[in-house]
Amino acid sequence: MTSEIAQATLDPDAAARIASFGDLPPMRQRGLAAVRAAIEAAPLPQDMPEMARITDRIIPGPAAPIPLRIYCPTVDSRSPVLVFFHGGGLVMGSNHSFEPLARALAAAADAAVVAVDYRLAPECAPPAQFEDAYAATEWVSQHAQEIGVDGERLAVVGDSAGGSLAAAVALAARERGGPAICVQVLLYPGLDRDMDAASITALANAPMLRRDDIDYLHALADGDAGPPRDPYLVPAYAADLSGLPSAIVVTAEADPIRDWGEGYAVRLRDAAVQTTITRYPGMYHGFLMRSDVTARGRLAIAEVGGLLRAKFAHPLPVQQFRCNTNQPTAEGDT
Repeated sequence: MTSEIAQATLDPDAAARIASFGDLPPMRQRGLAAVRAAIEAAPLPQDMPEMARITDRIIPGPAAPIPLRIYCPTVDSRSPVLVFFHGGGLVMGSNHSFEPLARALAAAADAAVVAVDYRLAPECAPPAQFEDAYAATEWVSQHAQEIGVDGERLAVVGDSAGGSLAAAVALAARERGGPAICVQVLLYPGLDRDMDAASITALANAPMLRRDDIDYLHALADGDAGPPRDPYLVPAYAADLSGLPSAIVVTAEADPIRDWGEGYAVRLRDAAVQTTITRYPGMYHGFLMRSDVTARGRLAIAEVGGLLRAKFAHPLPVQQFRCNTNQPTAEGDT
C-alpha cells in the first residue's frame, strides 16, 4: 500500500492531526537526537484532566534509580492503580512527553496511574527497560498502602513499545509468582518482530510509523547484540500464554504493527485468557498519545476506562471468560 492509500484510510480528525506535522522525513534521516528533542518539545494540551494529586518519586532500581510520577484523580486512598510504561521504541519518550496519555487513563479509569521513566536504549541496552518495568511494578505492589492505592487492583498499561513492556511484565509476574496483576492493557503494542506481517507490508509507508522507522528503532535498541529471542523482550516469542492476566488490546487501522497486537490477542484468547480486542478505524500508530485531538481517540480512552472500571469493580478469575474481540511534589526513596 502506498503512503497515499494509507493516508486515505485516516478519518478526518486523524488526517488533520497528521497534516499538522507537515512532511516529516523518516526517523533514520532525522536522527535519534532530533526525534527525541521533537517529542519532548511538543506542547502539552492546556485542558488535560485535573488530578487531585501528582507526586514525583525516585525508587531504587536494578541498576539505577527509577523516576516515577504518580497521578491521583481523586483523594480516595484505596483507588485501583495502573502502572504505565510509555512508548517510543525503547529509545525515546518520558513521563513528561506522555503526560497527556497518563492523565487521560487516570481520569477515564478513575484509577491512580504510576508512570515509569525506565532507562532508554541505546545508552542502556535491553533488558534494562524490562528490568525497570518489572521492578517498578513490584515496588508499586509492595508499597501500595504507602502511596495510597489498592495493590489488589493493579494493572499494567503501555502503548507501543510500552505495550511490549506491559505484556512482558505480565509474563514475568506469572513465571516469578508475582506481583499480582489483574489486567494488562496493550495499546497498539510493539510486541513482535515479524517484519513479514501483512500489515507491515501493506502499510510500509503509513503516517507516523513507517516500516523503515521500525527497522531503525529496532537497530538502535538491539545494538551489537542483534535481534533478541527472549520473550521478556519480544512477548510474541512466549510459547505459552495461559494463566496470564486478562487483557485489553487496542489497535489502529492505519498502523503497520496492527497485526502484532491482534495476533497476540488471538493467542491470548485461545489460551483461555479473558481478552477484549478493538481496532479503531481510521486511526494511526500513536493516536492515544494525544487522544484529545480525535473523536475516536476520545472514544478509545473512554472505552478502555470503562473496561478497567468494570474489571476493578468486579474482579474475576482471569481464565473464567473468553472474549473476541498541578505541579508535582517530589519525594525520594533510598
